[in-house]
Amino acid sequence: MHEHELRELIENVREGKLARRTFVQQLVSLGLTAPMASMLLTHSGIAQAQANPTYKPTKRGGGGPLKTLWWQGATLLQPHFANGTKDQEGSRIFYEPLAVWDNDGNLVPILAAEIPSRENGGLAADGKSVTWKLKRGVTWHDGKPFTADDCVFTWEYAKDPATAAVTIAVFKDVVVTKVDTYTVKVAFQKPTPFWATAFVAAEGMIIPKHHFGAYTGAKSRDAPANLKPVGTGPYKFVDFKPGDMVRGEINTSYHMPNRPYFDSIEMKGGGDATSAARAVLQTGEYDYAWNLQVEDEVLKRMEDGGKGNAHIVPSGDIEFLMLSFTDPFTEVDGERSSMKSKHFAFNDPAVREAMALLADRKGIQEFIYGRTGVATSNFMNAPPRFRSPNTKWEFNVDKASALLEGAGWKKGADGIREKGGKKMKLVFQTSVNGIRQKEQAVIKQACQKAGVDVELKSVTASVFFSSDVANPDTYGKFWCDMQMYTTTMTQPDAERFMGQYLTEEISSKANKWQGRNIVRWSNPEYDKLYHAAEGELDPVKRATMFIRMNDMVVNDHAVIPLISRPRVRGASTKLVTSLSGWDLDFSVLHNWYREA
Repeated sequence: MHEHELRELIENVREGKLARRTFVQQLVSLGLTAPMASMLLTHSGIAQAQANPTYKPTKRGGGGPLKTLWWQGATLLQPHFANGTKDQEGSRIFYEPLAVWDNDGNLVPILAAEIPSRENGGLAADGKSVTWKLKRGVTWHDGKPFTADDCVFTWEYAKDPATAAVTIAVFKDVVVTKVDTYTVKVAFQKPTPFWATAFVAAEGMIIPKHHFGAYTGAKSRDAPANLKPVGTGPYKFVDFKPGDMVRGEINTSYHMPNRPYFDSIEMKGGGDATSAARAVLQTGEYDYAWNLQVEDEVLKRMEDGGKGNAHIVPSGDIEFLMLSFTDPFTEVDGERSSMKSKHFAFNDPAVREAMALLADRKGIQEFIYGRTGVATSNFMNAPPRFRSPNTKWEFNVDKASALLEGAGWKKGADGIREKGGKKMKLVFQTSVNGIRQKEQAVIKQACQKAGVDVELKSVTASVFFSSDVANPDTYGKFWCDMQMYTTTMTQPDAERFMGQYLTEEISSKANKWQGRNIVRWSNPEYDKLYHAAEGELDPVKRATMFIRMNDMVVNDHAVIPLISRPRVRGASTKLVTSLSGWDLDFSVLHNWYREA
């Protein structure tokens, strides 16, 4: 389809000549996904179809306890410090954003009265502002009213550098003003095609001014509510043991009718993905298990028991390998992995390219992931409009060895390469997980054949993914040579996802290692292109720009993509959930129930 044909279809939808569903179906037939088709209409200012999830319970409560397993236990319950999915999920039990993403890429209102559009006056024609109308009658768990003041405060709190919020990039370049008690306006510095960032989804949870107002900036870590949340969500806080357990009880004043269904919720942490899968699919001890990064053959055997099923939800999540650009073992001005230092081997592009050739993606996919992962050469894999056709992957030990040889790394008597008296010995870390340890072993074996000595390190997931500024083993510090994990794509758009490689997002001591650019790769051309894409209203040109960004990161081997991962969850056969590949598992927790 040519660009002018696409624009004509969009205008037909705007004028009512073409049904929204028909538009989506036509684009899906051409190879796009439903989320991407929906986003094209959103970028063009056309109101989204409101999702009406089927919800059968006719009264609030009465469903007993909901028992869930998050084998990476939550370590804090403050959404703006949550640099790991487990902490976002733990926070989401209690806190809510204005809107969330459903699995078709539609925005669904939560604390908003409606989704902004051109038709209802919410979206400015020049693309420089969005006005949100808030739902009335919503109260915080302590009975205080939720108002526009809480939205304005959340913006002020998160954008303050002294707060060191992981969501600062979402809020720092916008201006939020109170129009009236139940209306807020978000203004952008320039025309902004993807306006659904501030107050939306995983990074948009709103916190109460009356609980956090005295703890802004440098005092942000001292707020009691960091560990004892007071939100607007379907469940009220009961108890929290970091890394172990989160408990909530029904919010009898919740702002949606007949919700929630369950009387209490338990989010149990610890263990591993395999034991979590077994507790849901095989023994039925729990109702739900998150992130089942388990060998597919093992999952299939567990499903045979008939007590639970694996739910595989398409997403943009990516399992990838990260190579350090800085020296992780030497302090410069009191900081390890300082931007003033260089990695002894990975500073050379030829060495980075060799490491990419030593990743056996095909073997990892076929023998470990099966239906739960696909080998990829792209960091950004979905929606399809953002997937680059320009990259490729190859597993070739001989070619990698030749590159290392050409870069001056010669094999010594012990078979390990060295250069200038320095051995090529690398520390490779990831979280404790059966699949990840097997992935590590596959990569280590190939490295050994090429003369690279790799020491494997496994860190307990609750530590690896924590935001503990005192812990040296967190992935945000990245104090080793290589590391591997999955990063999640929490919206059907590339902007926030590709912001992970901006220079301004580099993880450092100054930002308490909360910056999202953990690999510490810096490229002025990338930064310039990214900021241009932020203001590009043409969806076709904008997609092309993000594809170029993907190619820059991948072809420079700043990271090595391994597996494009759908989200794999386990649920009791009677549990009814509404899972989205573009948002948190708990994004619509209020709609979960158990069939009789």
